[in-house]
Amino acid sequence: MENNYRFRTNILRVLVYLILTILLIITIVPIWLLLVNATRSTTEIQQGISILPSVHLVENYRILLSKGIDMFKGFRNSFFVAGASTLVTVYFSLLTAYGIVIYDFKGKKIISNFIIVLVMIPMQLSIIGFFQYMSKLGLTDNYASLILPLIANASGVFFGKQYLESMIIHDLIDAARIDGASELGIFHRIMFPMAVPGAVTLGIFAFVASWNNFFNAFILISSFEKYTLPMLVKTLRGDVYRTEYGAIYLGLAITIVPILIVYAIFSRYIVNGISLGAVKE
Repeated sequence: MENNYRFRTNILRVLVYLILTILLIITIVPIWLLLVNATRSTTEIQQGISILPSVHLVENYRILLSKGIDMFKGFRNSFFVAGASTLVTVYFSLLTAYGIVIYDFKGKKIISNFIIVLVMIPMQLSIIGFFQYMSKLGLTDNYASLILPLIANASGVFFGKQYLESMIIHDLIDAARIDGASELGIFHRIMFPMAVPGAVTLGIFAFVASWNNFFNAFILISSFEKYTLPMLVKTLRGDVYRTEYGAIYLGLAITIVPILIVYAIFSRYIVNGISLGAVKE
């Protein structure tokens, strides 16, 4: 009986690992082929698929520069917008979520439900009104129009609320109040350090979303020197690049490398963050 149980357990484990391996391959292969093609010439790409890198990386980069595309400036613009957006999203989302979780007030449930509704509404539905609002404030063609609205990031507040509800310790907060700590002091010195796994997880999602943000940036930013990487990659589809496949792949590869680095460094926090913390009241 015990041998049969062990046998079935081992078979199930093998199947699970097999499925996970297949999913891993399906995920990695497109990214690997993209990186490989970034090192190949247009002629090599037209000859078929290869899993081994070539030696035309520098040549492809020179082609990008020769066509007037400054990928370094685009990288710098994207990093500034994504970095600032991440800081704004993480701090104000957790601060707002902290206020909703800690304090009891009239309309608390209504506000919580309203946040869920906002999460489900796509940005495309409100982009016309949003553009008009930014225009009246004089923030069009300005990075502030991409960063400041994230102070009221509904998805970030929702994530922060779910996380804090699972790990917040009310007795600890009451003890800090008795000791004379201010409300902001409690958040900064006690709650935020405890919520680091959730903050890092939210930061990863916010960084990736901002880095890949093309729609809002395309609507709000008009100056070519302010283009972010996704906007520059869009220009690679123009006539001057139509036959330069290696340069196109290199431009695409440059946009995903920072995301891969961020995931590689902070991936260990994602499981802790999504599991909503290990500290329970």
